[in-house]
Amino acid sequence: MMDRIVAISGGVTSPKGFAAASYAAGIKYRDREDMALIYSEQPCMAAGVFTSNVVKAAPVVWDQQVVEKADYVKAVIINSGIANACTGEEGMKLCRATAKTAAEVTGDGAENILVASTGVIGMQIPVDRIVQGTKELLKRKDTSEEAGTKAAQAIMTTDTHKKETAMTVALSSGTVTIGGMCKGSGMIHPDMCTMLGFITTDAAISKTLLQRALSEVVQDTFNMISVDGDTSTNDTLVVLANGMAGNQEIIAEDEDYQTIKEALYRICEYLAKQMAGDGEGATALLEVTVQKAKTKADAKILAKSVVCSSLVKAMIYGHDANAGRIMCALGYSGVSFRPEKVDLYFTSSAGKILVFQGGIAADYSEEEATKILSEPEVTVVVDMHEGDASATAWGCDLTYDYVKINADYRS
Repeated sequence: MMDRIVAISGGVTSPKGFAAASYAAGIKYRDREDMALIYSEQPCMAAGVFTSNVVKAAPVVWDQQVVEKADYVKAVIINSGIANACTGEEGMKLCRATAKTAAEVTGDGAENILVASTGVIGMQIPVDRIVQGTKELLKRKDTSEEAGTKAAQAIMTTDTHKKETAMTVALSSGTVTIGGMCKGSGMIHPDMCTMLGFITTDAAISKTLLQRALSEVVQDTFNMISVDGDTSTNDTLVVLANGMAGNQEIIAEDEDYQTIKEALYRICEYLAKQMAGDGEGATALLEVTVQKAKTKADAKILAKSVVCSSLVKAMIYGHDANAGRIMCALGYSGVSFRPEKVDLYFTSSAGKILVFQGGIAADYSEEEATKILSEPEVTVVVDMHEGDASATAWGCDLTYDYVKINADYRS
């Protein structure tokens, strides 16, 4: 199956029939483009997952209704800088105004337009700027790879780089393409998908199966990353499928469905790792793999406990092989296990080293361990020796800059 999925250059405009655009609306930022559009020539089946935070931004409430009730989706309008969260009825009016403006141009209904926002919570977005920005986006829409890349850049807040990817997928009745982009750097914690993410595909697939695949894939990708332990009010991940590749519609959980699901997993895993490694102020991507656990659920809890530990994150930043902090994080995870059976390894492009064996410190070189921990991507391997289940979580180190960035975020 894996050789049927090939990574290609591009993002959300890679699949047939999808266009994108970006525009500087001046919603909060004055020095960059801050609005983006994703548009499809043909109506799309839509699937989505959203934040579990009780405090949900107005766009989340709007999009949940669209994904659940609308027959199709035609476009997504996104802004960065202000989150349109904790904005009351004014926030919902803004969503309606944005969607109505787009629908008047596309010839669809407001209920066929998705909206998304990211940025400061509690501020109102100027309606005139979002409406004008929406009109400009639709004028500028383009199917080029550059348009998709600029859209990925326009949705950034504290991100240091754009996050996009694309793949072709060989199915039994033809080749389809999947593209994706996301943003996320802070307020990242596993409890849905922890960001704004948009995935497009020209595959023909039923809405039910598209939603099923997305909901399952999220559990092992975006739900396994953490930067700071804060679950956002605006978390949104949607997939749009317009069927323009001409493949036979996927309506059963057959081999084609499994192939599409695997490709969707790879798209989401790539974007999730990009987010984790670009955590606010981060200098390193931290990957934690728990293997030979009793159950998959145990492995996921253990891996997330380690990747979420502030002390472990600080340890990675200091390149200090203080593996006792990892044992501590495993111990308070809530999973019952035998500490005396646990082995711990550090690994990176600089090598691999055993630091704990049988629950006690191993005889290892501190110098070698520091060298391994000094790479931009570091993996902690935890061998529980209790079963055959495994799971991986992703995060980043904790640096001085995280505090600096968030101490003056609104200004």
